[in-house]
Amino acid sequence: MVTVRVPATTANIGPGFDTFGCALALYNTFTFAQTDSGLHFTGCEDAYCNEENLAVVSYRSVMDALGLPMPGLSITMHTEIPICRGLGSSASLIVAGAAAANALHGSPFTPLQLLGICNDIEGHPDNLAPALLGGLVASFVEDGHPVAARYNVHPALHFTALIPDFELSTHRARSVLPKEVPYGDAVFNVSRAAVLLKALELGDGDLIRVSLQDRLHQPYRSVLIRGYEQVKKLALECGALAFCISGAGPTLLCLSMEEGFDEALAERLPELSEHWTQLSLPVDYNGVQVTLS
Repeated sequence: MVTVRVPATTANIGPGFDTFGCALALYNTFTFAQTDSGLHFTGCEDAYCNEENLAVVSYRSVMDALGLPMPGLSITMHTEIPICRGLGSSASLIVAGAAAANALHGSPFTPLQLLGICNDIEGHPDNLAPALLGGLVASFVEDGHPVAARYNVHPALHFTALIPDFELSTHRARSVLPKEVPYGDAVFNVSRAAVLLKALELGDGDLIRVSLQDRLHQPYRSVLIRGYEQVKKLALECGALAFCISGAGPTLLCLSMEEGFDEALAERLPELSEHWTQLSLPVDYNGVQVTLS
């Protein structure tokens, strides 16, 4: 039996589309036990209690990579990460299944090798890399192999998530993106992304404010999020340094360095037309945690 804890993740972080991701202290916890046959789930919605469950898919992918037959599984889930909200719930399932199968068979794969197996399922590593490695990570895929680099986040920098009571599927959020973008927009994002990583490390508020801007995805996705402009205006009025969509949305992420920001935001949250849940989410630096028993 193995217990796997996977952090939530926020991807893109403004200009780092499909590249930047950061692990956050909100967790899904899974217990896996191999059985003789069949699939048995506890704590999982009925619609996902089948072989298409991403934890099962990734477990099977590791077994295939090891050249071993797929066993039966009993999986218990305790989930804190909301589904279809842009906080890496799908990535947490994929990482959990892969990490569990790896651990129960002697941990033959390194974290980067597991990232490769997981990426074959997800298609892009921006959520997967921080879920596995922890912290702030930039990643891409070269010749089918993921490449990842971790960065520091200044300890005074604070992340606050605003999670609405409605979902936005990644498929829908991707469907509104253009197939081609102007050359100037590409240069705009590359320059901001390069500066943003250093700004987050230094905790330089002015640099964060000007570099956490994007022209590749947020202008197209923001119109899918009810109340986006109202929330952004309120967050900035309460002292947020910068504001962005978390992953594909609809969760919105505030970056701040003022101690009273969360209190000020919570006091004014009832002004918003939609219902939003406010969560203060420190950076998780550990990534996936595996315990054998």
